[in-house]
Amino acid sequence: MGSRSLDSGKATVSGREYSKCVILPANENMVPEALEKRKQNWTVRTRVANDLIIQVGDSSFQLHKLAMVSKSEYLNRLVFQKRSNGAKDTLPKIQIESFPGGSEIFELVVKFCYGMKVDLTASNIAPVHCAAHFLEMSDDLEQGNLISKTEAFLSFVLFSAWKDIFRVLKSCEPISLWAMKLQILQRCSDAIAWKASIDPKLFTLSENDAISLNVLANDAENLKHKGIAENWWFEDVSCLRIDHFVEVIKSIKKKGVLRSKLVGSCVAYWTEKWISGPENLPKHLTHHLLRVTTESLIRILPEEENSISANFLLHLLKLGIMMRISCELLNEVGKKIALKLENCRVSDLLVKNYDNDATVYDVGTVTRVVEAYVSSMLKNPTPKLLVVGQLVDGYLALVSRDDKLSVEQFRPLAEALPNDARYCHDTLYTAIDTYLKAHPRLTEEERTSLCTAMDYHKLSQEGLKHATRNGRLPVNITARLILLEQVNMARSMTSTGSNYQRTKTQAIIKVNKCLGNEWMTSWNEIKMMRKEVDSMKMQLNELQICKMQIQRRAKRCLILKRIFGSMSIL
Repeated sequence: MGSRSLDSGKATVSGREYSKCVILPANENMVPEALEKRKQNWTVRTRVANDLIIQVGDSSFQLHKLAMVSKSEYLNRLVFQKRSNGAKDTLPKIQIESFPGGSEIFELVVKFCYGMKVDLTASNIAPVHCAAHFLEMSDDLEQGNLISKTEAFLSFVLFSAWKDIFRVLKSCEPISLWAMKLQILQRCSDAIAWKASIDPKLFTLSENDAISLNVLANDAENLKHKGIAENWWFEDVSCLRIDHFVEVIKSIKKKGVLRSKLVGSCVAYWTEKWISGPENLPKHLTHHLLRVTTESLIRILPEEENSISANFLLHLLKLGIMMRISCELLNEVGKKIALKLENCRVSDLLVKNYDNDATVYDVGTVTRVVEAYVSSMLKNPTPKLLVVGQLVDGYLALVSRDDKLSVEQFRPLAEALPNDARYCHDTLYTAIDTYLKAHPRLTEEERTSLCTAMDYHKLSQEGLKHATRNGRLPVNITARLILLEQVNMARSMTSTGSNYQRTKTQAIIKVNKCLGNEWMTSWNEIKMMRKEVDSMKMQLNELQICKMQIQRRAKRCLILKRIFGSMSIL
């Protein structure tokens, strides 16, 4: 109990604290007397003189041909070539470039070739397995060679302890190309995908005991998650670097056991841990790597509806814009968010900026999404357009308090939706009024430009009443609102049953209606109304003339002030 034989006594697997394999010598013909290391030089001492030098990186190994070539087809070829091309009295030297795992792993290979005890763990099994394949140490040369032994132990590790799988993946980081070629990454990803869908209690037992694969698989089929959070595996998976994380998510999606919403939450969890904000980015993440990371995250997003939150997608879109990823991927994310707008709340649209000179929230990204929504809506009209209109107006009302929000940022979002997106413009008016209150130094032109997004005909009676008395609105807009209020009052007064009397003209109309004078026809009523409207227009023109005169006087005063100021300096 606690260990199992891998090859008739030549290797054992122990499962105490973590998976471990001890390879024992198969014979004692080449057992060294000593293995000496001086700085970067290794020397194997036996009764026979060394006749081979192998250089791995900065380390040099003085070895014996018989011990090495008898187990490595790769070294066998190189030694044969050296003997054919070089002088027979010189000691052949072989330079190995890009050896998987470097000199540390080659040391383990040397120990194996000489029949010394080799300790394999979850942290070194992947590079040793890759090294065995690099050196072509197959059973064709000798039964029970290093490839078969590492393969047996690797399979055991992937089957056994959960944590050991991540140790294997961590050790694959320096040897990613080899690990991918030998499908170690794929096997680890599949193992994680399988175990993430079952009760962790079933496979944590494997740290102390080897459980039958068939029994565990059968138990997993009928497993019910009782008292165990479905996201128990998030933290371990989030420790993986992006390329390994992507492989794991692909395997999970391919397996299809976990809910897509859970997969989406895992992607969001990894992103939040590694990329919580530009000021918190890890220093080792270069711009290129961060761009590749962002693109990779977008590509593995679940396709299912409601599998990922709109707020996370907005953060991802913002990151993509910052990293200048491909337009195709940016549009893909934008469309995903646009499909969610009808079910969003204002809080879902809040994405913070991290530049001290920028606005608190990123309004530009939200504007981009709303424009994408409008574009898609033109092709497929939706009855929930009014819902999106309320959402945008609520968002504008919230961000309008930001004193760093410019008119050029506010106006495009306010005008992004079509006219029929708002039944009433009261909320939009509130947002504009809040903006004007937070930005008291706006010019008259800027105030007018801001108000063009509002249709004052769609203001409620209360909203119109407030707007006509609002001193923050530009003069020309206020005049129009007053005129509209006059017209509305006139209509109200002439309506059947109305007792409202505001002007002399309206009073005459009402009195005559009450007296039943038939000579007051509809045409005469309209004529009087037109006269009153003309009178209002004349008043508006007078206001405009007065405004222009005041502006001319102000300019003259400013010029005189500058002239006298310069004279005083002279």
